[in-house]
Amino acid sequence: HRHEPAPMTPMRIPPPLLVLTAAVLAGLFAGCDGVLPASPQVVAIGAVQGPGETSPMVGSVVIVEGVVTAHFDGIGGFFMQSPAGEGDGDPATSDGIFVTSGSLAVPPGPVGHLVRVQGEVTELGEAPATLTAILAAEFDDLGAVGLDAVEVAVVRDPPESADSWSRLEGMLVRIEAPLTVSGHSGLQRFGEVIASFGGRLFQPTEMHPPGPDADALAARNAAATLVLDDGSPEQWPESVPWLPGWPDHDAPFRAGSVLDPVTGVVDARRGTYLFLPDRPVSVEAPAPRPSPPQVGGRLRIGVLNVENLFNGDGRGGGFPTPRGAATPELYRVQQAKLVATVQSLDVEILALSEVENDGAGPLTALAAFVRALNEAGPLRDWRAIEVAEGPGGDAIRVALVYRASRVRPVGPAVFPDDPIFEWGSRPPLAQAFEVNGGSAADPARDPGTDADPVPWRWLVVANHLKSKGGCPEEGHPRASPGDFDLGDGQACWNAHRVTAAAALGAWIDGDPTGTGSRNALIVGDLNSHGMEDPVRALAEMGWRDAFAATGHERPYSYVFQGQAGRLDHVLIRDISVENLRGTAIWHSNADEFTGFGYEYDPEPTVWRSSDHDVLVVGLGW
Repeated sequence: HRHEPAPMTPMRIPPPLLVLTAAVLAGLFAGCDGVLPASPQVVAIGAVQGPGETSPMVGSVVIVEGVVTAHFDGIGGFFMQSPAGEGDGDPATSDGIFVTSGSLAVPPGPVGHLVRVQGEVTELGEAPATLTAILAAEFDDLGAVGLDAVEVAVVRDPPESADSWSRLEGMLVRIEAPLTVSGHSGLQRFGEVIASFGGRLFQPTEMHPPGPDADALAARNAAATLVLDDGSPEQWPESVPWLPGWPDHDAPFRAGSVLDPVTGVVDARRGTYLFLPDRPVSVEAPAPRPSPPQVGGRLRIGVLNVENLFNGDGRGGGFPTPRGAATPELYRVQQAKLVATVQSLDVEILALSEVENDGAGPLTALAAFVRALNEAGPLRDWRAIEVAEGPGGDAIRVALVYRASRVRPVGPAVFPDDPIFEWGSRPPLAQAFEVNGGSAADPARDPGTDADPVPWRWLVVANHLKSKGGCPEEGHPRASPGDFDLGDGQACWNAHRVTAAAALGAWIDGDPTGTGSRNALIVGDLNSHGMEDPVRALAEMGWRDAFAATGHERPYSYVFQGQAGRLDHVLIRDISVENLRGTAIWHSNADEFTGFGYEYDPEPTVWRSSDHDVLVVGLGW
């Protein structure tokens, strides 16, 4: 590319526009210090950009010319790009640049006009990806030429790496490769959506153990990720200009939807590359909302994280609570959405996590939830496994509820007393159940078979291990070296979760309920993806992933930063895998717009009743 200033090409500046009077300029551009000379030395925008992440001319004063391609309300400037055929000729450098206020109060650049700007080169934002910009000191509008005067860069394939966008920074780009909506947790607050090339993105440690393969997938995910942003610093926008419409229940804009080609400008003001669509985007293939799951078997168990279900003091007061709904009204909506979800399931037992740990009795959040289930119907035989105290000292606990007409508890409900569950990981809850109608063998089994009869008794163990967040600082009294984020994809507190998983497996092996533990399930939120250390530690102890055992391809129940994976699991002993009759995940939550949650949507629908999806497993012969 050229580093020397390129002479201006007189033929592309309409002569009448060079004779603008000072009065006209003052009226158009308040605060302008003056008109540039008629024949300045103009530097190619590509030379200012350079081939690297930052400009080689930072701190220098330059003059550039280009066509205004886009401006966005609140962005503080506009994008301009060299006319077609008049860039620096180097494909490794961008022909676009951002212009913002320096000593000149920059007017909103008229899109499609050729302009000349003088100012200091700077970098905006934080490393590693920053936006090369010019702090305008002088500005001249050279007239309308139209956007056809610039060449729109076309992207048909995923970029090779995340920093490949550097060569297109500030340019007008059309993405013709299919983009999948991978996550929109930032849409409501920041007006942004995480999109991806090549379909949905999966958490690397959901697919591979921590190590080279997971690292390689993380790099591919980073290259395939593109954040679509509204180009505004405003939070909680009422609308996003490029959306086909704000998500509603008729057009929910679910993750997994595929977009039509997208045109816009490449930005880099927030430490990563963003894409600012300059026109509305349409959805080529909307992801449909799925029906409730159906699995086979004589005994079906559901697993659901209820996202902090707190009921205040149980009498309508006590709000706001430490977690969960801030008002009684919001709590009622939250509970109604969860009730609708559970009543849509065909299960006999339900394992819950993130229920308020508020003791025992009729005023607890768990007791209120079971009452609400039975009042709503059509199933009115729900009961809770009662515990006298606790368990544990955390604000939340795990719980088990069941349909009394279908199953009955056998023996006591128990918790381990291992110290690992005194803090961080919530104490597991174990309860044995028998299917009503017999506890010896399947009465419908073919009497001609010579296999031993399998009891209708199953031990269900609900869990919720320590979260990945809240990373410890040096000197934390409860943190071992393996609890810090080691950059292997397992985030924080992994050593704690591994220790808890090992203690869990050993506890179950000891038959804690005295009812037998051969037929047992470990269910719940393990806060670990499918190939992470805690899950693999349990696999070494003879536990099998029920979804892998049933051939369920790429299961996921949670979406974080646009990547899908499982924090929620169903594990079954290897010796009992033959009893599996099906697994399913109801994607009624993780793929849904956060604006359908109880805080924002008063409709008591199943959609976004939690941030986790429901897992269902079926058992039989």
